[in-house]
Amino acid sequence: MLVLGLETSCDETAAAVLKDGDTLLSNIINDQIGVHSPYGGIVPELAGRSHNERVHRVIKEAVVEAGVRLRDIDLIAVTMGPGLIGSLLVGLNTAKGLSYGLKIPMIGVNHLEGHLLAIFLQKKIQFPFIALIVSGGHTDLYRVSDFGRYKLLGRTRDDAAGESFDKVGKMLGLPYPGGPAIEKLARNGNGKAHKFPRAYLEKGSLDFSFSGLKTSVRTFLNRREKGNRLTLTDEDISAGFQDAVLDVLVDKLISACKKENLSRIVVTGGVASNGALRVAVGKAAQAYGFEASFPDPIFCTDNAAMIACAGHYKFARNQSSSTDFMGLDAKASLSIE
Repeated sequence: MLVLGLETSCDETAAAVLKDGDTLLSNIINDQIGVHSPYGGIVPELAGRSHNERVHRVIKEAVVEAGVRLRDIDLIAVTMGPGLIGSLLVGLNTAKGLSYGLKIPMIGVNHLEGHLLAIFLQKKIQFPFIALIVSGGHTDLYRVSDFGRYKLLGRTRDDAAGESFDKVGKMLGLPYPGGPAIEKLARNGNGKAHKFPRAYLEKGSLDFSFSGLKTSVRTFLNRREKGNRLTLTDEDISAGFQDAVLDVLVDKLISACKKENLSRIVVTGGVASNGALRVAVGKAAQAYGFEASFPDPIFCTDNAAMIACAGHYKFARNQSSSTDFMGLDAKASLSIE
């Protein structure tokens, strides 16, 4: 089976061709960093326009790189939510047109399910396991019992971890996106020079909160600008901020494993590309005898390969897929449970 995956939920226009659920023939990702950098964040209207300009070219590149023809595709898997409505509609309507014209089935995929199953592009993880999705829009903990069986254990109550990285990066005058820039600065900083707050919320909660940490960084920078004997460098601040985020992520992840009595961990989403996070989770997992897995960085950020993978397994479970599109629409908010 050849699955064409399409992903346009936010600011990556992506297409991929996946064979039999485990052989990736192509994975084309066209980011929009150049479009949004002048604004320090994603502008939804510009994101939608950019997808509209690029989506057909990206699909063509994916098909050519895969060495197949469009008429060879057996199934189209497309992100239907959650995400930016204007962006989602571009991918979804493109998929509908292709499905209708080629007379092949299509299936709508939850973007979060794509992240949860991205690890299967590399290896088969035994169910059940605990998964942490940590990205610019999401910081969620799930118990993954099987394909299509997901239980939400905790989520952010305000800012997502990746969003906090971007906002703190903007405070420091770093280029967008802020996450990679902060990680780079943090390598040369002293995270213990100033301890920023860790929000663990009420006892036993697996939810996250990063808005207070972001505010603390802003307050510290304001005081430094006024010359209040605060001489910490941007490197030190980046390291201290990053440590504060990672400490909470790792603590909640280990707590979820204990609560659910599971020893397998998968960390995915754009922030899972962060090398310090990978090291911290790896050390904690080793200390407790847990097994930790991460998708390769190319499969952590938004991509169509993970959507094709999720679509393959969803189709295999005989869930709805057809050329009747009446009930298939883009959804800004979409539960995975």
